Amino acid sequence: MTDYILSDETRDKLKKVSTASVATALYKRGLRGQFVQGVAPLERKPVVMVGQAFTLRYIPAREDRNPITVFRNRDHKQRVAVETCPEGHVLVMDARKDRRAATAGSILVTRLGQRGAAGVVSDGGVRDAAGIGALDIPAYFACASAPTNLTLHEAIEINVPISCGDAPVFPGDVMLGDGDGVMVIPAHLADEIADECTNMESYEDFVLEQVNEGAGIIGLYPATDEESLVKYDAWRKRTGR
Repeated sequence: MTDYILSDETRDKLKKVSTASVATALYKRGLRGQFVQGVAPLERKPVVMVGQAFTLRYIPAREDRNPITVFRNRDHKQRVAVETCPEGHVLVMDARKDRRAATAGSILVTRLGQRGAAGVVSDGGVRDAAGIGALDIPAYFACASAPTNLTLHEAIEINVPISCGDAPVFPGDVMLGDGDGVMVIPAHLADEIADECTNMESYEDFVLEQVNEGAGIIGLYPATDEESLVKYDAWRKRTGR
């Protein structure tokens, strides 16, 4: 758990950066395993997903504990997670990378969206993929999978440290998702990562403009030539970046 609260200012900054920039910024700090492996957006959204993690952990289902009738229980952890995920947070599910059964479907994800969740991420399967892809809420899963979660997964714990696609996720960490996938930003680094990546994106826009005009990348990317930095400073003044 963390006392960190994602500010509107930091959220807005992160919505303008990419998973690639975040991965590089975290790598500079020695963090190499913060990308959620094996998940992809069901549909690419025009916005970057940003929100603090609210977690759900699955374990392998034991047959005597997971008949279809368990969904009658009002305290079923999957249903409770959907109904308690705070507004602006991302529901992150640990399915042990087992994509053979669904970890959610369109009704649950629709409910998450209605409650104001910022997104949903699972390293397991999903049913009703087309329906979820049509929703506004960003959704990242390993693959489409029709069988109910009860066949392989038991939802066991809410808002505890988990692994999702081999990335460690602690409640309150900041999840950032774009068309490439999802990065997990440790909560205590979120503000500084937002600032650093904002500057990084600015420089990369400058570099891309230079490359499109015929410039070579040696000394430009990364900026090892003083001339590149002088040109960048002039570009920033001209563009307000």
